[in-house]
Amino acid sequence: MSCLPRILPLSLALIAMSGCASRQVAVAPPPPPVIVPPPPARIAMPAGAHPGMLIPAVQSDGSYPTPNQGLSPAASIWHLRAGLNFAALACRGPEEGAIISGYNALLSGQKTTLAQAERSLAAEYRASDGPAWRGAYDDAMTRLYNYYALAPAKPALCAMAQRLLAEATTVSPENFAVFAAARLPELDRSFTDFYRAYDAWRTQRPLSGPIIAIASSASPRPSPRIEVDPAIFQLP
Repeated sequence: MSCLPRILPLSLALIAMSGCASRQVAVAPPPPPVIVPPPPARIAMPAGAHPGMLIPAVQSDGSYPTPNQGLSPAASIWHLRAGLNFAALACRGPEEGAIISGYNALLSGQKTTLAQAERSLAAEYRASDGPAWRGAYDDAMTRLYNYYALAPAKPALCAMAQRLLAEATTVSPENFAVFAAARLPELDRSFTDFYRAYDAWRTQRPLSGPIIAIASSASPRPSPRIEVDPAIFQLP
């Protein structure tokens, strides 16, 4: 039907105009409702942490550096022993008895292996540091114990130490070096899991205010108040 003016009876003209008008009006559908996602849940600060803690900076592969990486077999044994020694000295609570008895059993069952690791590690320091080897060794062991003394990681360290000491009773002396190399990263997880949780809490904070928690590229060096087994420093 053409919408050009024509002379029609009044009733037919009104019907024709109504038809033309109905074809010219387009009604748009209502816009879809806007769905606003809820804000992400806040990540709680890890237990025992505080703003401004110094932790190692994450590496390019997403891991965290620790003193227990890149070690020789002898160093792996000695570093594992140091961590378990620290647990025997510092862990208190339901697992205390099992850790102490397990550590004493380790010293007895792996006596020859530990003594050989001690001699080999001394030779490594003599070869790399010459006459200053003793000072370098003492400094390294102090840093290692400071690493193990990170208070927020102690609950996880104690639980892991109890498990590793129980497992160590089944390991023969000739296989202990393999055991130490495999289990040392598990002991490290007590600390690297804390670093990761702390970083997750820290990075969600708004950047409009001052940044009071920074990362350090060096291993943390708090000043723990601990007792150290003197045998850990008794190298020939």
